[in-house]
Amino acid sequence: MHAPHAPFRFIRKRHGPLEAFDPERIATAIGKALAAVGTPDSDLAHRLADQVVQRLAQRLPYGSIPHVEEVQDTVEEVLIQSGLAQAAKAYILYRQQRAQMRQAKRLLGVGLDELKLSVNAVKVLEQRYLLKDEEGRVIETPLQMFQRVARAIARAEEEFGASREERERWEERFLGMMLRLDFLPNSPTLMNADTPLGQLSACFVLPIEDSLVSIFDTLKHAALVHQSGGGTGFSFSRLRPRGDRVRSTGGMASGPVSFMRIYDTATEVIKQGGKRRGANMGILSVHHPDILEFIQAKAQEGVLANFNISVAITDAFMDALATGADYALVNPRTGKEVRRVPARVVFDLICTQAWRTGDPGIIFIDEINRHNPTPHVGTIEATNPCGEVPLLPYESCNLGSINLSHYVKNRQIDWERLRETVHWAIRFLDNVIQVNRYPIPQLEQAARANRKVGLGVMGWADTLIALGIPYDSSDGVGMAEQVMGFIAQEADRASRLLAQERGPFPNFRGSRWDTVGATPRRNATVTSIAPTGTLSLIAGCSSGIEPLFALVYVREAMEGMRLLEVNSAFRQAIEARGVASDALWEQVARKGSIRDMEHLPPDLRRLFVTDFDIAPQWHVRMQAAFQRHTENAVSKTINLPHDATVEDVKTAFLLAWELKCKGITVYRYGSKSQQVLYLGGDVKHGEVIPFVLVHPEYGGGCPAGTLCPI
Repeated sequence: MHAPHAPFRFIRKRHGPLEAFDPERIATAIGKALAAVGTPDSDLAHRLADQVVQRLAQRLPYGSIPHVEEVQDTVEEVLIQSGLAQAAKAYILYRQQRAQMRQAKRLLGVGLDELKLSVNAVKVLEQRYLLKDEEGRVIETPLQMFQRVARAIARAEEEFGASREERERWEERFLGMMLRLDFLPNSPTLMNADTPLGQLSACFVLPIEDSLVSIFDTLKHAALVHQSGGGTGFSFSRLRPRGDRVRSTGGMASGPVSFMRIYDTATEVIKQGGKRRGANMGILSVHHPDILEFIQAKAQEGVLANFNISVAITDAFMDALATGADYALVNPRTGKEVRRVPARVVFDLICTQAWRTGDPGIIFIDEINRHNPTPHVGTIEATNPCGEVPLLPYESCNLGSINLSHYVKNRQIDWERLRETVHWAIRFLDNVIQVNRYPIPQLEQAARANRKVGLGVMGWADTLIALGIPYDSSDGVGMAEQVMGFIAQEADRASRLLAQERGPFPNFRGSRWDTVGATPRRNATVTSIAPTGTLSLIAGCSSGIEPLFALVYVREAMEGMRLLEVNSAFRQAIEARGVASDALWEQVARKGSIRDMEHLPPDLRRLFVTDFDIAPQWHVRMQAAFQRHTENAVSKTINLPHDATVEDVKTAFLLAWELKCKGITVYRYGSKSQQVLYLGGDVKHGEVIPFVLVHPEYGGGCPAGTLCPI
């Protein structure tokens, strides 16, 4: 459909500046109002926009500049006079919501926000992402932040021989992806691009050998990484067990867990980049003699608070578990078996502790190494803090996520636009490796040798709702296979095209991609599903591949205010059915869910499911569907209700093994005293919470606020 004719050159925005007058934006706004009441009609939206522009031209003197409020008043008038009262109401409600948002931003001291982000998104950006002067005053806007990032990442184009015009064209494309919130890179890229620090990777894996020199060299390297804004993952499996002889001193070794405590203390005093708390992943092999101590290391709340911990489970252990057999504990210093223990006893302890505290998680280390893209370089022993990127020593996470909810049009995926974004995003992430400034030389060498990147998704729950597909359904799992399969295929193709242009990653020869007749790849890995953390808050979408945590809830704002938030798709669906009311929002906000509200239409109750409505097996099946098309791994929390049992945890862990997940984390609601999500009726600091209450930065996933450096 043609865009309406534009008799005006400019429009005046609320805060004063002029902007190019774009009639297409009027048509888009009307289209949204029509869709909100269940009557989407693009042709009608454009005809009505034509009427709005014509009416403004008749009323205003030639050459004048209409104010945005005049335009919106005229839209309301045209809708009402066209007999579209319900659409007019939806448009008016939207205007009211935007006005309330602007008022809230003024009350909270939110600075200039050209992108119309949420209150909390802007506050998070101001607190952690936007540049500040020496007095701590914010000196850039969200728009300027994205411009800074696009400019820095596009500089890599010239390193690869691009002309100035080509570099500027890529800078414009990168900026457009971020401004539309179609794609966002991991947080350190947003924070540090084009700054003196310049460290752009989310996380690194650092090796620890069985010597005091190695242990404390790695601790120093971890401190530098945390200072630069990154997280760290470690395998402590090479350290000799507690009580083992130290030949050089004649003393006794204190074991891996004791050194983890030292790392935890160091992390506590080094805030990541001065902006975020440190985040670590500690991993120990299930065959290590200290495995029982490790499993229980976080039994007391507050201990190892800067660590997620996971047990590295082997095929041999799972075989012993299946047959009820014992398995070997092996001293890593000598390589000799020290004793045998029943696999069932160890597995039961893992499940019990996960039920009690959320730790430990599990990584299936042999499954990970079956998919190791560079086995000729080394064996993978550890992952990043949230488990979605298994890495060799000194390798890094260079991550970005596509907001899938922006690729649904008329209940269909816009495959062509998604394809374009995947290709641009892979190029963006490869450029990140090139312009990154690494804290130590070993990190740069490893990053450039394999050039691993991880393109993932966010907004998955929103996407399923827009498609009309329940999350916990075979159709939902099937759609995950289809969407991630497409992304994986296009990411692979993008990497191979980049290799033709820039050359393959240096370790390509001998890698699993080096097969007869294969086109070389630029990157050893291209896909990974991250939890997205604050990125989804900035983008205004659901977190990673997690379900919605609530449909209506109260969010604690940065300055102590509490703001009611209603999921936008849920609001539109309720308004389209004509049952919206403040009383309903309040009712839903008490639990966050409508599952038991029999007065609401059954199809809405089936579609709008939330985290605790979903049975654990559907959580695992969704994770497995994404894993089948993801070269790295998938970060997802299997959230369980408070009344879940240890058997429920066991079932989830065993299903994850059966479906070939690379790892799994569970969290039983209420198993920690401090959470970032509280359901209505819970008690927080002695206060009974009447409604679902969430932390300013919570967007979904683990309600305990599991360390997430993304």
